[in-house]
Amino acid sequence: MKSSQAKQYTVRSLSPQLDRALRQKSRETGKSLNEVVLETLEKGAGLGEQPIEYRDLDALIGTWKEDQEFDAALRAQDQIDPHLWS
Repeated sequence: MKSSQAKQYTVRSLSPQLDRALRQKSRETGKSLNEVVLETLEKGAGLGEQPIEYRDLDALIGTWKEDQEFDAALRAQDQIDPHLWS
């Protein structure tokens, strides 16, 4: 019979550096020490956050190519038609 209840562990012999790092992260994020430890364990076990999927245009940076036809089309769009403004 499997239990779906959360399990409880006791962790011993944490190094002082790890203890400081976990407590500092807890203070910085405003999360409880328990939350920080659980997130750290999940991430270390490969169960952490899903990779961030970016939906920006960074991949296009530096790919612009000069195109005189395109530039001419833009200039044509910038023309003011005086009879529309009178």
